[in-house]
Amino acid sequence: MAYILCEKVRSLEPYEPISGTYNIRLDANESCYQLPESLKADIQKAIENVQFNRYPDPTATELIKAFSNYYKLSPKTVTAGNGSDELISLIIYTMIEDGGTVLTVSPDFSMYGFYATTGGHRVVIADKNDDLTFNVDEVIKKANEENAALIIFSNPCNPTGSGASKEEMRKLITSVNAMVVLDEAYMDFWNESLLDEVEKYDNLIILKTASKAVGSAALRLGFAIANETITKALRSVKAPYNVNSISQAIGTIIYKNTEILENSRKSLIFLTKSLYNGIMALKEKYSVPMTVYPTCTNFVYIKTDLSKEITDFLAENSIAIRLFKDGYIRISTGTEQENKIVLEVLEKFFAKLG
Repeated sequence: MAYILCEKVRSLEPYEPISGTYNIRLDANESCYQLPESLKADIQKAIENVQFNRYPDPTATELIKAFSNYYKLSPKTVTAGNGSDELISLIIYTMIEDGGTVLTVSPDFSMYGFYATTGGHRVVIADKNDDLTFNVDEVIKKANEENAALIIFSNPCNPTGSGASKEEMRKLITSVNAMVVLDEAYMDFWNESLLDEVEKYDNLIILKTASKAVGSAALRLGFAIANETITKALRSVKAPYNVNSISQAIGTIIYKNTEILENSRKSLIFLTKSLYNGIMALKEKYSVPMTVYPTCTNFVYIKTDLSKEITDFLAENSIAIRLFKDGYIRISTGTEQENKIVLEVLEKFFAKLG
């Protein structure tokens, strides 16, 4: 008898990001900044010292130390991963019993539900408010009604750009019996992180990434922060050599250069505000029927019946953005010059509408 793929993967399709060559890429929420040349020189020296015939440091000691110093954390609370995706899947697969209930919210990062489903768990969804803001009372109510074992969502949210406050997160964590996983990938652009409180709770894991404000998406570095008991468990179930030596060496250098990171972070916040204000100005000038959502991230989220037309017009002008279903688009901030070009192209599009 021939082998037949199991049902949960049989109909899956591979993830297909936007392909092709564009002059301006604003589709993946990456940092628009390359690392400075001075930092690249230090990185080159570090790579020359990598022992390619040896496995990586299984505990990523120096990387975690540099990361912890930057965020003012105890290294004992940090687990390094091969991108946040590895840690998300690891947490969902191992931190709750088989067949448990995972609660996430909608709209949010689709991979939470994907990993829960492929892990054999039951997935329940809590809807956001009509304005796409987080409804903490609805999440608490649904989690308790559905006996959720794990709650996971992004804060600030990808793709909406909105964020929930510390007070709301504290209320959630202390009102449920579930493990709460806060994906703070975009929290470097806001100031409502619970990182400095993570050790207070026995049911909280916070995720961070090097792919956004840190500007190092190519390294695939993610971090899970929790109390020492949870951290010990995560380190016990992760693969022994999960973060390669090159990413560890480069990441250590990057996180030690705090001034560069801070300047980049502040600049990205400024650029995003400028992009948001520019889009709002075009909306008012041309009476465009669209909703531009407030953002505390490095991107702008928009709803409009013209979403497909806008995406296609920008692509024709060698600009890539992200098109979602139901009339939504997401535009990451670029450099000052890139944002200027995007706004000019958008103005041409809106002017043509008459």
